[in-house]
Amino acid sequence: MDRRLGSKVALVTGGASGIGRATAIAFARNGAAVALADADVAGGEEAVRHIKTQYDARAVFIKVDVTDAESVKAMVRSTVELFGALDMAFNNAGVPDRAASLHVSTQENWDHVMSVNLEGVWHCMKAQLDHMLVAGKGAIVNNASRSGLVGVPSDGVYGAAKHGVVGLTKAAAVEFAAKGIRVNAVCPGLVETALTRARFGDELVARSRMANPLGRMAQPEEIADAVVWLCSDEASFVVGVALPVDGGATAR
Repeated sequence: MDRRLGSKVALVTGGASGIGRATAIAFARNGAAVALADADVAGGEEAVRHIKTQYDARAVFIKVDVTDAESVKAMVRSTVELFGALDMAFNNAGVPDRAASLHVSTQENWDHVMSVNLEGVWHCMKAQLDHMLVAGKGAIVNNASRSGLVGVPSDGVYGAAKHGVVGLTKAAAVEFAAKGIRVNAVCPGLVETALTRARFGDELVARSRMANPLGRMAQPEEIADAVVWLCSDEASFVVGVALPVDGGATAR
């Protein structure tokens, strides 16, 4: 086990599956204690059991609704009470766009996507910053998307939310860097997760070949490694970056 994160404490939202689960595992593998938060109790508890069994790491599951500010505050409070600190946070919880096209998107879809993917990140950052400002240090990584950097057909509402996440990230980065808090974002391209498979079905293989110059999907662990690096001291001079982890898709 790599101990480069030493005795640090990490918080991951949307940690029950996909990129969030892989990142919680990566934090634990690198020596951190992990608070894994999600609305999915069964998935979250299973992920915590896996972390404890495989890595003999300190880990706890916290149920959270990122659209509810009080639930988010309780999540951060519980993390600090259980582990004594909050050094790193990965704000990953998100939902897909339910509309196939912007012009058929509904108000319900807009509200759903924005409340989780953008407002949820805002709630999390506020609660995390409340603690980190007192501590005088910390690292926050927000999960944006390739859709937060470029226009992607069928991702109109999702892309608007993720562009917002990039904006929040950059604004917070320049405001709080001098206070010892680094804020960055990762912008994944197509990643092989259950959510991606459910969305694209039989089209997924063909999409993955065309998605980027590498001609394949990312694995969740590849995104997780980027998040861990951004939170580590190895990225101590990296502030306000929206880092594409997309196989070169945005370089075209």
